[in-house]
Amino acid sequence: MFTGLVSDIGEIIGQKQAQNGIAKFEIHSNYSDESIAIGASICCAGACMTVVSKQKRTNGTSFWIDVSQESLNITTLSNWQISEQINLERSLKMGDELGGHMVSGHVDGTATIIDMQNEADSIRYTFEIPKEFAQYITPKGSITLDGTSLTVNAVNDNQFGVNIIPHTLKMTTWSRRTIGDKVNLEIDQMARYVARIIQQQLALQLAKS
Repeated sequence: MFTGLVSDIGEIIGQKQAQNGIAKFEIHSNYSDESIAIGASICCAGACMTVVSKQKRTNGTSFWIDVSQESLNITTLSNWQISEQINLERSLKMGDELGGHMVSGHVDGTATIIDMQNEADSIRYTFEIPKEFAQYITPKGSITLDGTSLTVNAVNDNQFGVNIIPHTLKMTTWSRRTIGDKVNLEIDQMARYVARIIQQQLALQLAKS
């Protein structure tokens, strides 16, 4: 599990063509070699990935991940290029502070940036998502975009807005985003559970009527 609080900006430094439905990427990070174990989970641009190998470097550590065809199909990972920078977060440990919200790293799909407006030192981003996800988005609710825990400000059908403050812009890849970019989307788990319960209750009521 993760919190959606990005702890490093990684860089894609290696890439291998997909074989048997698997693509391989090497990611450079500022994490120390001792803090990354083989088999550890790292949230990479919002997608939970497993470290399959690593290499200690003078300025951090690089690690390789294997990406399944399913992940390539529903995330932005299939578009990763050498030198691209991505948000990273290591998995929670017992006793860690839960500063964002509970994030699984299981991406539901992608959201497209359709507008950006400066508001003082912050930037208000407006996103469009597939209509199937709209029922899970609510004002003041939580959303995970490219691995970042954010609060929804406003919702209009299958569009919603978030405001990203200067600290988040500095510590993540958000300052590099432009209109038209796609980002990885993870629905808040609580919203998903509530929607599921309501759907089941409605189905029971219809069955009884």
